[in-house]
Amino acid sequence: MKIAVNTGGGDAPGLNAVIKGIVLTAYQKGWEVFGIKYGYRGLMDTKQIVRLTPETVWNIADVGGTILGTAISGDPFRYTTPQSAVETDISDTVVGNFKALGFGALIAVGGDGSLRIAKKFMEKGIPVVGVPKTIDNDICLTDVTFGFDTAVNTATEAIDKLHTTAKSHDRVMVVEVMGRYVGWIALHSGISGSSDVILIPEIPYDIDKVCTRIRQLELLGQDCAIVVVAEGAKPVGGDITVAEAKQAGSEIRLGGVGKKVAEEISKKTGKETRYIVLGHLQRGGAPTTFDRLLSLRFGAAAVRFVEAGKFGMMAAVQSTEIVAVPIEEAISKMKSVPMDSDILITARALGISFGD
Repeated sequence: MKIAVNTGGGDAPGLNAVIKGIVLTAYQKGWEVFGIKYGYRGLMDTKQIVRLTPETVWNIADVGGTILGTAISGDPFRYTTPQSAVETDISDTVVGNFKALGFGALIAVGGDGSLRIAKKFMEKGIPVVGVPKTIDNDICLTDVTFGFDTAVNTATEAIDKLHTTAKSHDRVMVVEVMGRYVGWIALHSGISGSSDVILIPEIPYDIDKVCTRIRQLELLGQDCAIVVVAEGAKPVGGDITVAEAKQAGSEIRLGGVGKKVAEEISKKTGKETRYIVLGHLQRGGAPTTFDRLLSLRFGAAAVRFVEAGKFGMMAAVQSTEIVAVPIEEAISKMKSVPMDSDILITARALGISFGD
């Protein structure tokens, strides 16, 4: 058996650990593993396919990023070139190269976008097993995705440090975190970092209520405040803030809501307000112990699913076990923060405002 593996979408801590889990498990079975570089680009240009051996991956589990590279554009079903913005379907070329190289399975490691592409290739005859990867934690049927824990730890550490400068200057500090259209990172890091306000996409905020909470804190003797804002947060009756419009072959880039919220707080309360965008810091660095172990388990499970012929399935963690779930169901909808979530209820019990 020759297995191909690729990593698509935004990078996330733990990708290399998944690759290690796949390679070591496969070689135990006498199988070969080949890495498809930069998403599906290696199956368009086969010079970008590399053989992966135990020696290649032995010491990469604690390394951030991905040794295969990744891409947030380059969908073979909507392929564009620097010379032309016209989208072209070159998926048949990918399928032809995959079969010509004698691969028996593709393990696709990615978020919802990458897994949607993988599902399309499954329909065109490529045997696919998926592994969920996103720091946003927005994929259904899995309790958590790898990369999320590391991103939350990074954001929490930053919030912890901002408390000291906020207290020193009696400032309001607005921290914009990633998460796309869901608020998992903001919610987990905001609570853990003892923030006063958390704004998430699932709960449209009223800036006047945010400012009311900040004034209440002043009356209680707290002259500073920490406001954590998910990049997809939006005001009541408003829309998300876009940093860059959708380009051919890629998605819109969110960003700028932290600045907008900070400016409104300063204007309405008169308090000195600063904002910081954590951005790609949340994607970088070594994965946490939790993410390393989860990634290795996902990689090993993916190979077991290949051996069992469980194609069209994705590795997922449910409770304490790794199980196979249909890719189609996993990407059928986005996993948002539920309004009856115990985590959300806990935040409200602690006095954290959501601007509603």
